[in-house]
Amino acid sequence: MKIVRWAALVAAGALLAACAPPSAAPQKDAGVDEKTGALRVWLFQEPNQPPKEKVVKEAVDEFTAAHKGVTVEITYIPTNNTRHEKFKGAFSDPASAPDVAEYGNTDVADYVAAGGFADLTKDVTGGDISKDLLGSATIDGKLYGLPWYVGLRALYYRTDVFTELNIAPPTSYAELAAAATRIRAAKPELYGIAVGGEYTFGALPFVWDAGGDVAAKKDGKYTGAISSPESRAGVKAYTDLFATCPAQACAGLTGGKTAELFATGKAGMAILGNFNKGAVEAGAAKGKYAVVPLPGAKPGSVAPAFAGGNNLGVLKGTKKRSLAVEFTKLLGGQKYQTKMYEAMGNLPTSSAALADVAGKDAFLKPFLATASAGTRFVPLDPAWVKVDSQKVIPTMLQKIVTGQASVDKATEEANTAINGAFGR
Repeated sequence: MKIVRWAALVAAGALLAACAPPSAAPQKDAGVDEKTGALRVWLFQEPNQPPKEKVVKEAVDEFTAAHKGVTVEITYIPTNNTRHEKFKGAFSDPASAPDVAEYGNTDVADYVAAGGFADLTKDVTGGDISKDLLGSATIDGKLYGLPWYVGLRALYYRTDVFTELNIAPPTSYAELAAAATRIRAAKPELYGIAVGGEYTFGALPFVWDAGGDVAAKKDGKYTGAISSPESRAGVKAYTDLFATCPAQACAGLTGGKTAELFATGKAGMAILGNFNKGAVEAGAAKGKYAVVPLPGAKPGSVAPAFAGGNNLGVLKGTKKRSLAVEFTKLLGGQKYQTKMYEAMGNLPTSSAALADVAGKDAFLKPFLATASAGTRFVPLDPAWVKVDSQKVIPTMLQKIVTGQASVDKATEEANTAINGAFGR
C-alpha cells in the first residue's frame, strides 16, 4: 500500500478511494443504444437514507424532464456481503442487471477482472476531478467509473461528556485510551469509545500508525503482513479499547452499527466518517459532539486514515449506454455532489464542489487535516475481495476481543488466510 499526501486537497480535490466484491462471466457490449424506456440504477442503502433519496429524486426529475420517454428506476441495495452475489448475477445476466451502479472503489480491480463495467475513458473527459482520483478508478489505462464521493474517518466525541469530566480532546493514543477509560468509569451507561469487531476500517489506522500493514507488495505480488511485529502492535492497540466497549456488545459491530451507537448517545467517542454526519445529526448526539483527527501513538500525530469512497459506473451490457453515461455524469457532477454533501456529508470529488463546501463548513477541517497527514488503501488487487468477503480482519479482531485467541495467534491465522487469498 502507499501513502498519498493531500497538501493541496481543497485546491485540487485529489483523493483516492475505496470498498470490495466477485468474479463472474464477463458481459459483452449490447450492441444497441436505446434512447427511451426505463433506465435501471442501483445505489447503496444508507443508515440514514431519506436525505440521499431526496437528492437522487431531484436528479431523476431533472434527467427525465430533459429526456422524453425515459424513466429512471432506482433500487437501493445493501452494502453487506450480499452485494457481491447481486453484482455477480448482474455481470452474468445482463437482463437482470442495472444500467448504472454505485460501487466501492476497492471493487474496481475485481469488477474489471469480471468484465462487468464499461470503459468510460472517452466519456468522462474535461471535468474537474483530479488525475490522481481518476487514477483510482483506472485499470490498465482505462477508466471504469466516475468517482462520486470520498470518505475519511476521524474521531467524533461527546462535547457535553468531555466538558463534564474535564477531558481535553485526545492528541495521542495514550490520551484516547485514558479518556475512554475515564468515561466508562464515570458513566457506566456509556461505552468509552464505540469500537467494532467487524469494523475493519476503524481498526486499520492503528495498524498503519504502528508501521504495519495488511499485506506488502513485492515483485508485483502481495504477501500477508498482518502478523508482523508492527502490525501486531497496532492490532493490540485497537483491541485494547474493547475494555471500554465490552465484547458481548461490541464484537459484532460494523462501521454502520458503530455510527448508530454514537448517534443514539450511547458512547463517548467513535471513529466515524464525514459521511456519518447525517446519521449523527439525526440522533440523540445532535448538538453535543465535535470531531478531531484520530490521533496516532506519537503526541500530536494523526493516524493514517483509510480513504474510502464510491464510484458511479455503467454496466458493460447495458442497452442504454448513452442514457446511462448522461445520468452518471449528471448525478456524479458538481451540482449533485454538492447536494450530496449537504444531505449526507459525502466529500465531493469535483474540485469546484469540494472548494465550495470546504469554504462554507468548518466541520470539514479535521477531515482535511487527516487527509493532509496521509491516507492508506487496501491492496488494489482482485484478490482483496476474498480477504474482505471471508471477513479475515473481523474474524481476527473478534477472536482477540472474545478471548478465543491471543494477538499473536489470531494475526498468524489471519496472515495465513491473506496469503491464501493472494495465492501465496
